[in-house]
Amino acid sequence: MNLAQILALILFIAMFILIVMDKIERHHVTLACGILTLAGVFGLAMRSMDAITETLNLRSIFTVGFWYTAGSAEESTAGINWATIIFIAGMMVMVEGMAESGFFRWLCMKLAKLVHYKPIPLFLTFMLMSAFLAMFIDSITVILFLAAVTIELAKLLKFDPVPMILSEIFCANLGGSATMCGDPPNIIIGTSLGYSFADFITNTGLIAAISLILIVVYYFLVFRKELAGEKLSQADVDAMPDPKEAITNKMSFAISTLIFLCAVVLLVTHAQTGLTVAFIGTVIALVTLVVAGPKAIKLLKKVDYKTLLFFIGLFMVVGGLEQTGILEIIAGFIGNVSHGNLHLMVAIILWVSAIASAFVDNIPFAATMIPVIKSLAATQGVDLSTLAWALSMGTDIGGSATPIGASANVVGTSVATKNGYLIGWGKYCKSAAPATVIVILVSMVFIFIRYC
Repeated sequence: MNLAQILALILFIAMFILIVMDKIERHHVTLACGILTLAGVFGLAMRSMDAITETLNLRSIFTVGFWYTAGSAEESTAGINWATIIFIAGMMVMVEGMAESGFFRWLCMKLAKLVHYKPIPLFLTFMLMSAFLAMFIDSITVILFLAAVTIELAKLLKFDPVPMILSEIFCANLGGSATMCGDPPNIIIGTSLGYSFADFITNTGLIAAISLILIVVYYFLVFRKELAGEKLSQADVDAMPDPKEAITNKMSFAISTLIFLCAVVLLVTHAQTGLTVAFIGTVIALVTLVVAGPKAIKLLKKVDYKTLLFFIGLFMVVGGLEQTGILEIIAGFIGNVSHGNLHLMVAIILWVSAIASAFVDNIPFAATMIPVIKSLAATQGVDLSTLAWALSMGTDIGGSATPIGASANVVGTSVATKNGYLIGWGKYCKSAAPATVIVILVSMVFIFIRYC
């Protein structure tokens, strides 16, 4: 290994360790490591300005193909994936607009009323709702609102909210795996490899749908005894808050719902229209801000800029591995171990991704593995999409196994703890780890049967 490769690898490992330790904010970690990659690896070791410009990838933003593709999506170049950054930012603005109007709280209270506030039907309904919402909205936002409403309902109905919160977290991660916009790893995979919303729905979406049926049954069997709450009288039911009270402004509520539906339509049809996810994210954000009027500044302030900076720094560090050839070495190793056998290759990517994502952030892992699977597909002569679906399911679902594996897990358990319901590693993993194994096994069998 040469000096550039050694430095790139050291910075990458250091970044991962610091992220896992969680002592320094993760966006500070990735940005610092990214800047050191540009200066140390590309500047001092390689003395290559081309490597710096390719990794920063600013020129791609000013190309027509970045905003509109005629016929087929263009594959992202190496370095910072600005399409991912812009799309996530746009969706963040939209979600904040929906939250401001009371959409999420209204939806939760409305569904609770429809099932007559009975714990077990409520349990099943909230699981399905968590999975559905996470197909289109960041799982962090989904769990943040669901967990808060679940605890509120649990206090009113006198049942333990922990089983519901645990099941909601898992279903949010599972639902996010079904679509391109549902989970950050999928956004990165889709924008990097040129896959559309429809590509994910017809591939990972089918796996998620099959898995969801099994997971709903699994969690029901695991928690059915704990969900037996006190039988409510009609007076208790009548005393429940009216869902309409959650709506802060009827006009804003209607408009934000319409914007959300438009976003879904644009994402579903973007392969046919040629509109890229960067374009869709930008338009949705601009419309949301225009409609918000005086509240636009408030929405912009609520955007999670730390996450966006985290992505930018991450892409720079991964760019260091790509530019120095480290990722090609890793791909060659997997190819040698599997001896070109697609079944073994899929199994390695799926299980390694799942195990790794259970303990480290799945976003940097997915970003790192994309160039690896591209190299594998090119050198081993296998279908890239097959490896992509394995990577998607592994990273999306593997993070569900532990309390730190995905951001939704951290948010959900934190909300529970703040309200006096401690969810430790033991309690979390007891139900989530077997559920994770079930979905990964379903994914492996599905991919073997359909693609191998």
